[in-house]
Amino acid sequence: MPKDLPILGRLWSNLSAKSRKQGEVGLAVVDDEPPCGSTSTMTATTDMERVFRYFDEDGDGKISPAELRSCMRAAGEELSAEEAAAVVESSDSDGDGMLGVEEFVRMVEAEGEAERGRNLREAFEMYAVQGKKQHGEKEEEEEWRITARSLRRMLRRLGESRTVVECQAMIREFDLNGDGVLSFDEFKIMMH
Repeated sequence: MPKDLPILGRLWSNLSAKSRKQGEVGLAVVDDEPPCGSTSTMTATTDMERVFRYFDEDGDGKISPAELRSCMRAAGEELSAEEAAAVVESSDSDGDGMLGVEEFVRMVEAEGEAERGRNLREAFEMYAVQGKKQHGEKEEEEEWRITARSLRRMLRRLGESRTVVECQAMIREFDLNGDGVLSFDEFKIMMH
């Protein structure tokens, strides 16, 4: 994807804000979350279909790169012809150079998942410290992990006072390999 997008996440935010201000029919959303973050699959699908229809300016059931550019421009985002073509091509499963509603929904969901992954990584790094990963008796590679002390330090910054023993107990609940620290994979499980 071009730039540091996700394009549709930025567009969703712009459309959501504009639709609330202007009272546009068909683009009203329940909240500020992108459709893929919705707890109701039915509502999320309906919202994505509304956005799809907004993009589909000529009503042919497909979004062309030109239509994508036009909608992005209307939402205050500039996208070059090359970038629009690359976005469409990245999700065009039938090779027609355009996005059908199913392709559009898959693209939005994939962007949402990627964004959630980035946010989860940032949250993990707030709590984590870098240390040596143990391989048998040798220390080898550096890795980020959450220790009882790093967890306690971050909780203290957030206004929660916990002892190291309490933090060790919190970590133990999700420490799948029993090494006394949380890896990113263990943190992901804890957050779901």
